[in-house]
Amino acid sequence: MDWLDSLDPHWFWIATGLFLAAAEMVVPGVFLIWLGIAALLTGLLTWLLPIGIFLQVLVFAVLSVVSIWIGRNYLLANPIAEADPAMNKRTSRLVGEVATVTEAVSDGQGRIHHGDSEWIARGPDVPAGAKVRIVGAQGAVLVVEPL
Repeated sequence: MDWLDSLDPHWFWIATGLFLAAAEMVVPGVFLIWLGIAALLTGLLTWLLPIGIFLQVLVFAVLSVVSIWIGRNYLLANPIAEADPAMNKRTSRLVGEVATVTEAVSDGQGRIHHGDSEWIARGPDVPAGAKVRIVGAQGAVLVVEPL
């Protein structure tokens, strides 16, 4: 443990910053990267200026708040576009597909079969066995129209 006593403080902050940046890649959430940037900047400042531990922690705290604020404002102004807006929205993925009515749609409600699933459907009256096109979704209920 003697090597720990001889460790320069700036190496601690640089290692902490690199660890937080790597942790951001493992646990993405666009938060740890800002703390990592603050730790790297604290390490750089500690390397350039001989400051005590209390001031180092204070600088890290201030830089953390500032970097999170800058990052938050940047991400609000430049939102990350979704690669697939329908991802994890199974009903949205079904829009445009053709399904078979399993329970007649009457009084605006019935059941349809699509793929390996049966869904509650809303739409105009359609007899059982007819084909319908899925035109929308309201939660887990599919909106259909006759073909």
